Amino acid sequence: MSGAGKSAGALAIDVKGLTKRFGRKLAVDHIDIAVPEGEVWGFLGPNGSGKTTTIRMLCGLLRVDDGEGTCLGLDIRSEAEAIKRQVGYMTQRFSFWEDLSIRENLEFVARLYRLPDGRAKVEGTLERLGLVKRQAQLAGELSGGWKQRMALAACMLHDPKLLLLDEPTAGVDPKARRDFWEQIHALSEQGLTVLVSTHYMDEAERCDRIAYILNGKLVAQGSVGEVIEQSGLSTFVLEGAHVRHFLSELQGKPGVDYAGFFGAALHVSGRDRAALEAAIAPYRGRPAIAVSETPPNLEDVFILLQEEAK
Repeated sequence: MSGAGKSAGALAIDVKGLTKRFGRKLAVDHIDIAVPEGEVWGFLGPNGSGKTTTIRMLCGLLRVDDGEGTCLGLDIRSEAEAIKRQVGYMTQRFSFWEDLSIRENLEFVARLYRLPDGRAKVEGTLERLGLVKRQAQLAGELSGGWKQRMALAACMLHDPKLLLLDEPTAGVDPKARRDFWEQIHALSEQGLTVLVSTHYMDEAERCDRIAYILNGKLVAQGSVGEVIEQSGLSTFVLEGAHVRHFLSELQGKPGVDYAGFFGAALHVSGRDRAALEAAIAPYRGRPAIAVSETPPNLEDVFILLQEEAK
């Protein structure tokens, strides 16, 4: 991606050793993240992995227990209030007034930000995000996709330099998800930096780079291709009649790090290729059973990482 507004080499987020504890629980464990300006990064991990806590530290809503760095060139420890004014943060939960219209919600948010040109900002944002025709509709009557678009509009009113989006597409239909990502990439092309947490592998593949967090630790980082290559994973697919019966046979065999179904096909993955091939060799040549190798995908990699962390 090469938007005209992007500054080559400059970092929107540059933190090292980011750490947060809640009592005895280590929620975020010394994470390093460096996100260049104008890029779209995917932040992945299962529920409870520390994604939301990390996002809240980056935008100044949570105090950092350990670590250092900058967000938009501002110190995450001493300049948290200044960071808040330059970041758009979209939470997992819809948090607007359902008995107000889209326009009324945005006008209220503009007043909260004390924007001197609030009315003009609302007009421009309604136009920018395709909300003009629905501006009089009550927020409580909107579908999940339109609620999401209104929430994004509210995040954009104060012209942030960085968007932090926490599971923004949860519970919306596929078309709304696709429309949302088109908007995100259009904003990125204008120079905006985006860090978005998601559970959806197809959304992760739309990002410039991804970071995967597990039990508070950053366990993988890079482009999709880099993360898959770094995993060292090989994956074979078994298809045909009665392949479901083979799952229990293969689980736990030497070389099989993970075996599970993707649709009607049985995926068998492992890092020790020779041992993995030995494990599936007895199934080659069986009547009505096809065995083939497939490039591992993100889901293969992330399932394996979760299995190893158990």
